Amino acid sequence: MSITLEHLSYVYNPGTAYEKHALKDVSLEIPQGQFVGIIGHTGSGKSTLIQHLNGLLKPDAGRVIVGDVDITAPGVSMVEIRKRIGLVFQYPEYQLFEETVAKDVAFGPKNLGLSDSEIEERVREAIELVGLDYEEIRERSPFELSGGQKRRVAIAGVVAMRPEVLILDEPTAGLDPKAHHDVLDMVQEVHRRTGNIIILVSHNMADIARVSDKIIVIDSGHLVTTGTPREVFSQKELLRGVGLDLPPITEFTETLREKGMNLPSTILDTREAALAIAKALREKRTKG
Repeated sequence: MSITLEHLSYVYNPGTAYEKHALKDVSLEIPQGQFVGIIGHTGSGKSTLIQHLNGLLKPDAGRVIVGDVDITAPGVSMVEIRKRIGLVFQYPEYQLFEETVAKDVAFGPKNLGLSDSEIEERVREAIELVGLDYEEIRERSPFELSGGQKRRVAIAGVVAMRPEVLILDEPTAGLDPKAHHDVLDMVQEVHRRTGNIIILVSHNMADIARVSDKIIVIDSGHLVTTGTPREVFSQKELLRGVGLDLPPITEFTETLREKGMNLPSTILDTREAALAIAKALREKRTKG
C-alpha cells in the first residue's frame, strides 16, 4: 500500500484574525515499505500533515490517496481507514488507563470485534514485537513500569491493530538516552518484521539519518525538499535556512573538511566517520 498526496492545502481558523496556512500545495508519494522521516521546526506543519494521513483532518484543497482509496472523497469510511493507518501521538503513555498491560494493549483489537483468542494472539504478538516479555509483563499495571516501558506498551496498543502504516510523532521525546535508543531500535524492528510503511516525525537529526529511507522537509507549510538522508543532509545551507541542523556527526565532519581534512561529504554515522578520519590521517602521515 502506498500513500499519495496531491496538492494538499489546509488552513486553520479561515476568515478570522487567527487564520494560518498550515499546508500549502504539498504533493508527495510514499511507496509501500518505506521508512520515512519528516523534519521541520516547531510550527512548520509536520503534525498537520500526518493528521491528514488517517483522516483526522480534511484538506481545504487536494487529495490524500491511501492505496487505491481517495480518503478525502465523500462517503469514505474513516473507521476503515484508521484500521489501516495507526497514529501514535507524542507521549502516548499519558493515554494508558487499564489496570493491566494486557488489557490496555487489547483495547483497540476489542473495538474491532475480534474473538477472544484473536485478541489474545494480537496482544501477545504486539507486546513481544515492541521488545517486552509477554508473560512477565501482561498482568502488571502499566503505571508501575519505567518511562521507556510505558512508551513501548502504548505503541504496542497501536501495533496490535495491525495497521498497514504506522505513524509516530516524536516517539522518543522525554526519554533518557537508553530508553531513547531502545525505543528507536524497537521501531526499526517493527519495520523489519512487518515490512509496512513507517513514518517518523522527529527533531532528532541523528535518529532521522539513522533510520530513514526517505526524508521529507517541511517549512511554513511547504514541502521544501525530499530525498535520501545523504541527499537531504548534503543541503546544509538550505536546511539552515529553514532552522534545521545537520546530524551532530555530519556537523563535526563538515567542520573537519572545512579545516582541510580530506573527508567525503555528508557523513551520517560515527562508524563511517571513524573510518574516514583514520584513512585521512594515514594519508596525511604518508605524505608528511
